[in-house]
Amino acid sequence: MSGLSTIATPAFVVDREIAKANCDRMRAKALIAGVVFRPHVKTHKTVEGARLQHGDSEGPITVSTLAEAEFFANAGFDDITWAVPVAPSKLDRCLAIAKRARLILLVDHPSAVAALSEFSASNQVDLDVMLKVDCGYHRAGVDPDAPESVELALSIARAPRLRLRGLLTHAGHSYGAKDAGEIARIARDESGAVRRLGSVLERAGISGLLRSVGSTPTMSVAPIEGVDEVRPGNYVFYDAFQAAIGSCHLSDCAAFVVTTVIGSNESRGECLVDAGALALSKDPGPVHVDPGFGFGVVCRIDGVPLPARLVSLSQEHGIVRWRDRSIRVAIGDRLRIVPNHSCLTAALFDRYLVLAGGRIEGEWRPCRGW
Repeated sequence: MSGLSTIATPAFVVDREIAKANCDRMRAKALIAGVVFRPHVKTHKTVEGARLQHGDSEGPITVSTLAEAEFFANAGFDDITWAVPVAPSKLDRCLAIAKRARLILLVDHPSAVAALSEFSASNQVDLDVMLKVDCGYHRAGVDPDAPESVELALSIARAPRLRLRGLLTHAGHSYGAKDAGEIARIARDESGAVRRLGSVLERAGISGLLRSVGSTPTMSVAPIEGVDEVRPGNYVFYDAFQAAIGSCHLSDCAAFVVTTVIGSNESRGECLVDAGALALSKDPGPVHVDPGFGFGVVCRIDGVPLPARLVSLSQEHGIVRWRDRSIRVAIGDRLRIVPNHSCLTAALFDRYLVLAGGRIEGEWRPCRGW
């Protein structure tokens, strides 16, 4: 591709046409299902990417940091869910954002609820809150079947200046699936967790709660059923991990790193490239599917996969080992690496080059920090 032959490497490149197709497909799925579409923006952290998710407009979004919330509020996004349990020390920043955009906060512990209740009362401000529910990932969230979870929800609903908006869960364990069938089973657990707790709370007198789910594997593979809101994020770019577990095809991966061959050892069947851990991250990828997967999928510059593995990364170097030793590359040749985890890889770059029609048409500048 002529547009990739002269850029400085390593470079993070977004194929806008593929990203747009991914965004259009997921947005249409949510529209057909009749649910609120609140995509996560943590993968790309760019205004351009968020607008692409909403069909070249602003809409409800999910963020993972307060820096993202501030960044997108400044850009005109006025309905934001911060999908990380809130720390009381960050409430002053939350309040500043909430004065210019709707900011929904996440809690899963009585002490956090108490801190929010005290803060909202002392500042005479109403705060929107979602209760985080654990659907099997076991990273955060309340047990949907525990009586204590009902009591915690009731305590939020009774707090004078807290507004309980709904139940939020995330099937992060879907990344441990080996195929689409397993992802679909996890998707049923994901939606089932918020439905069950929601039903109990409705009988307890709390009605109208939003049931919010979100993970790219479950949203990509399974039908959207029994929920009110979806929050997928990685699907904008996808990555080698998602392709390996059946969430997408490798051809759906919209982001990649362009690297230059800077060394060659034919006796070992290896070449050295200028993309190391600081350009790709050291995410080991889907080792539960393929223990020798490597640190990304090695492709020709035009995107055709090659019989090779990226077997080692140091800070600024990568070693590619060829399965077919008859392949020869020259110093200065360029390769394309589809990263294992596009979110982590994107976070290593301060700009993304945007590819369209085979040429670089511009760049996106992501938000950084916390």
